[in-house]
Amino acid sequence: MTAPPVEKVPKELISADRIHIRVGELGAAITADHAGDPEIVVVCVLKGGFIFAADLVRHIGRPCRIEFIRASSYGNRHTSAGRVALGHDIDFDIAGCHVLLVEDIVDTGQTISRVTDELRKRAPASLKICCLLDKPSARKVTVGIDYTGFTIPGHFVVGYGLDDAEKYRELPFIGIATT
Repeated sequence: MTAPPVEKVPKELISADRIHIRVGELGAAITADHAGDPEIVVVCVLKGGFIFAADLVRHIGRPCRIEFIRASSYGNRHTSAGRVALGHDIDFDIAGCHVLLVEDIVDTGQTISRVTDELRKRAPASLKICCLLDKPSARKVTVGIDYTGFTIPGHFVVGYGLDDAEKYRELPFIGIATT
């Protein structure tokens, strides 16, 4: 019996320490911008945004209600299929609420555009977007991002919630996927 091949560890692009510091800075900015709001409804885009959202809400100095929505345009590919599939939806009425949409990465802009369109139909008092990673070189749809962790080049990245066919989400850093 032969051992399974050892996976090649992705090359580190953004360290765990840099992520931790930046998430704290984002939390402080969101706290300041929502100083007068009684609560923020944080809507996390699954699956990739879950680690980022969990760390982020710990740095927001306002009460937060956490909701989840599932959206995907990648499947098991390294490039967007161009079609955004919405799965699990939030089960809370956000009308009149201050909503913060948390996404792992904005690249083509198609996923975040589709999700924000759906959320805007529900009449929130405000809707802001926070993404850990912005990849403007891949943009196909113009989107306004209110809070950005890092702007990255056109690499396919994994770690800190982002995956390659469901692998590498557990990495504490952002790495460049090897094919």
